[in-house]
Amino acid sequence: MTTSDGQAPLEHHDVIVVGSGFAGLGMAIELRRHGIDDFLVLERAGSVGGTWRDNHYPGCACDVPTPLYSFSFAPNPDWSRLYAGREELRDYLEACTDRFGVRAHLRLRTDVTGAAWDEARQRWVVEVDGRPAFTARVVAGGFGGLSRPAFPDIEGLEDFRGELFHSAQWRHDVDLRGRRVGVIGTGASAIQLVPQVAKVAAHVDVFQRTPAWIVPKLDVAIGPRAKALFRRVPATQRALRALIFTLTEAVGYPITRKPALLKGLERRAAQHLSRQVPDPELRARLTPSSRIGCKRILVSNDYYPALRRDEVELVTAPIARVTETGIVTADGAEHELDVLVCSTGFRIEEVFMALDVRGRDGRHLRDVWADGIEAHRGTTVAGFPNLALLSGPNTGTGSTSQVYMIESQVHYVLEMLRVMRERGAATAEVRPEAQDAYNRRLQRRMQDTVWLRGGCDSWYLDAGGVNRTLYPGLSSAFRRSLREFRLDEYDLTPARTAPPAVPDTAPLTPIEEPA
Repeated sequence: MTTSDGQAPLEHHDVIVVGSGFAGLGMAIELRRHGIDDFLVLERAGSVGGTWRDNHYPGCACDVPTPLYSFSFAPNPDWSRLYAGREELRDYLEACTDRFGVRAHLRLRTDVTGAAWDEARQRWVVEVDGRPAFTARVVAGGFGGLSRPAFPDIEGLEDFRGELFHSAQWRHDVDLRGRRVGVIGTGASAIQLVPQVAKVAAHVDVFQRTPAWIVPKLDVAIGPRAKALFRRVPATQRALRALIFTLTEAVGYPITRKPALLKGLERRAAQHLSRQVPDPELRARLTPSSRIGCKRILVSNDYYPALRRDEVELVTAPIARVTETGIVTADGAEHELDVLVCSTGFRIEEVFMALDVRGRDGRHLRDVWADGIEAHRGTTVAGFPNLALLSGPNTGTGSTSQVYMIESQVHYVLEMLRVMRERGAATAEVRPEAQDAYNRRLQRRMQDTVWLRGGCDSWYLDAGGVNRTLYPGLSSAFRRSLREFRLDEYDLTPARTAPPAVPDTAPLTPIEEPA
């Protein structure tokens, strides 16, 4: 069968989910749990896992306690530690893929490069490798905020003749034993990999631009008795999750409302530094001048001790340039290197801007966002009907689990689908005035946060100094704001022709709210 223009029709599905990390899999699993089976999950890689597939540097692990950094509907009684390593997290996502029947809906090695709204047919045309490949009534994008590594803009970086790579693209074929290794950056990834690299390298130079606050990592092994208890009495694991959630919310309040209240946590971090770094000169170079929480609060027990090793040097002079054989700092010192690792974070905005997404009237999302990325409740964008962004603008969290935020968004998308079905609507599109009002309120609240009042310049801020990354409130407030799909904020459009049959969905089950 062909269309009127002689072309074979594209494969159509009710919902297409892009990405198979926590966001994409969470969306897919909840679609199945609510009776919607006509969906695909498109993944550019050869397996699921998102961040926990792509990041595999030495020491890679979660920095949020895993009982909270996991799906509320799929507790795992068999975590080996309170803070699981990336292998366990990836295995967990693989297991969830099978347990909830998502495997049959996966299309791996399918690189989504764009999507265009077809107004005549009221559906999205999804492009793979630059060509139309699928159509869908609804597209949910779990693109992954940590999927585009950011290399530093340093003169001569391309001239380095040794091994050069980003921590998110770790080269396991590069043997570090006996080598001189440079690590640029001292963020969340760097503090995990530096202690591991220091165990094998002949020498490690750690290039620090600004120090970060580090608190003790209260990590413990979860023994067989605890695992047995979690299996026999699931309520005990739910109670642990609720306790962890409460503690993270307690940190989130001063971060987003009363930065002055962070002084106690700051003192604790300073004590941690003092205990682990007795040398006053080194300790001074590791002491931040900004308020704790202004940048991501890091957790580690072994980073400071690694910096005290004889074969490790903390370099705080600014990098002047990279040469063929190493790095020259502003004080004129030359640091000869065999391997250079850039642990310099990710380009969050580029995740969305790189995709060729065209909404009504062919408007490109990158043009709509020319002055900064924003969405309504972090999820929908005016002019782009039936498009949901998971982990979208201002949905990040500075204190708790991103999985919790993702589940709140997934619930919101399911509510949108339910309302559309009940009202016979083919499209749902947020009204521009609702989106503008939401983001004005959001940015007003942002002014009270430590991210703007803490005295630092972080990757949370865009080129204009606006925080378009994090939510300026408690994660529980974010969940409440997405609990209901408000009709007064959206325009619903009926189908022009009879829509394809969509199975009735089961009533939405309340999303978990930790006690």
